[in-house]
Amino acid sequence: MSVKSAERVLRVFDLLAQHPNGYTIKEISNILSFPQSSTSGLIETLYTNSYLTVDDFRKYKLGPKLIQLGVAAKDSLDLSVQGSPFLKELMEEVQETVFMATLEQSDLVYIAKINSNRSIRTTAEPGKSKPLYCTGLGKAFLSFLPEDRKSEILHTLKLKPITDKTITNKEELLQQLEGFAEQGYAIDDEENEEGLYCLAAPVYGADQTIEAAISVAGPKERMLKQKEMIIGRLLDIAGKISGSIGYR
Repeated sequence: MSVKSAERVLRVFDLLAQHPNGYTIKEISNILSFPQSSTSGLIETLYTNSYLTVDDFRKYKLGPKLIQLGVAAKDSLDLSVQGSPFLKELMEEVQETVFMATLEQSDLVYIAKINSNRSIRTTAEPGKSKPLYCTGLGKAFLSFLPEDRKSEILHTLKLKPITDKTITNKEELLQQLEGFAEQGYAIDDEENEEGLYCLAAPVYGADQTIEAAISVAGPKERMLKQKEMIIGRLLDIAGKISGSIGYR
């Protein structure tokens, strides 16, 4: 059973989160269909406790106390634990190995791996790192990172051949990354391990930037037979994980 006052507080936060320029008490009351008298008391209480701020035009906006709460909430999130049920769901639907990785400085670090009954042998394991430029997960980061961070990483990358298919020309890699950014997912076509084909998608956090990436990997021939289905499920699950860690 919901408590009306708590529900109203949450609706105010949701409204102001979508409108950073803020609203007056009257506007909040009208938009949310709250009585103006009770809205005034509610907003004043939130303002007094630093959950809201107010500008010279009497427009209320989200306040500094919420930043503290947001940071604490983010710190308490364990991405691998948070994503695990979604990754299992993805593995069961596509019947291939599923991974999740994060970016540590300029290194790709695996944080989760869900094997299927027909998994193939791969050197990727939780805790291990791999190059960004030749893995699906790494190229997902390079495709969807903010431009300044992407440029910083690409400037320092040395493209060494790992298989016969590894891209070692930076211009060619940049062109490929642009295509991945447009289509919404990245591909590793036997560039890190022979025979292994990988599709990867970004996971976004509350700050609207890429927080992690997830992938489906398997033998190339088998992956290509169900590529469209895998892409659909991969993007759907990436969206669900993003939503679970605060992405709007």
